[in-house]
Order: sequence, then structure tokens, then C-alpha cells
Amino acid sequence: MRECISIHLGQAGIQAGNNCWELYCLEHGITPDGSMPSDKSVGVADDSFNTFFSETQSGKHVPRAVYVDLEPTVCDEVRSGAYAKLY
Repeated sequence: MRECISIHLGQAGIQAGNNCWELYCLEHGITPDGSMPSDKSVGVADDSFNTFFSETQSGKHVPRAVYVDLEPTVCDEVRSGAYAKLY
């Protein structure tokens, strides 16, 4: 299986990355809290979306992403945004 880790640097990178992950979730039917109601195979990593998401034992899908910025307010936007429970 292939796995990709996204690295988002600086304000522009974090804002673009946040929008990108929102689109990934919408495309794959993953809710803002990381659950995927249509996923009947919890723990089986054969699906293409598992390239970008890591699945926990409870079935939650967590993005394989790293956000880096020296200004904490930019990362705070992600922590308090609509997809805050995704991470």
C-alpha cells in the first residue's frame, strides 16, 4: 500500500492544506469528525483514500498531514475550524 504525508508550511500552506483536506473528505464521504458512515470494512486498508488518511481502530480517518508555522494563530484556525475533530 502507498502512503502520502502532506506537509503544509506557513500561513498560505496551512490555509491551502485545510481547504484541500476538506475537499478530500467531501470526495470520499468522510465527515468532519473523521468517521465514514459508508465504510463497512473498519481496519481494512485496501481503499484508495487510505493513501492520504490513517484509519484508527475505532474507524476514525485521520489525515496524514503535518502543519508547520511559527505564528500559532494560523494553526489555531485549523484547531477551531469546522474540521477540528478530524485531527
